[in-house]
Amino acid sequence: MAQEEKQQIKGIVRIAASDVPGVLPAVRALRRIKGISHPLAHYICIETKTDPSKKVGLMSEDEIKILENFVKDPKLPSHLLNRQKDMDTGKDTHLIGTNLDFRKREDIHFMRKIRCYKGIRHELGQPVRGQRTRSSFRTQKTVGVVKKKQQPTKAASK
Repeated sequence: MAQEEKQQIKGIVRIAASDVPGVLPAVRALRRIKGISHPLAHYICIETKTDPSKKVGLMSEDEIKILENFVKDPKLPSHLLNRQKDMDTGKDTHLIGTNLDFRKREDIHFMRKIRCYKGIRHELGQPVRGQRTRSSFRTQKTVGVVKKKQQPTKAASK
């Protein structure tokens, strides 16, 4: 019986333009999609009436379609959304995958363009959120003071 189940498990399942291993339970498989967090994965399973512990490789095509449709166009409470009050549209949205990467890049570009503090820190490659830089974020390997070679004095050279 166990060998028959292993044969039926699909190795890789494609959900929302992401390849997910078929041996993972639904909750863990959803978390492999960029932009879906732990609480959101549980919420998706509850809303789509999917068993969170069921392996994705054992799901039928219809069940996978239901998950994918909900992930692409989620009807979520506002505290689970990753883009609340968008600057361009003013709407609450949830982005996943390459859309999330693109918007993040665009936001950083906008901050650099308007020359705000965070944008300048991004340009310089410095920490953006107020971390200390005395001991962290060092780019060179040497940590310490190097003594300069002492030059001979003028009196000694005459």
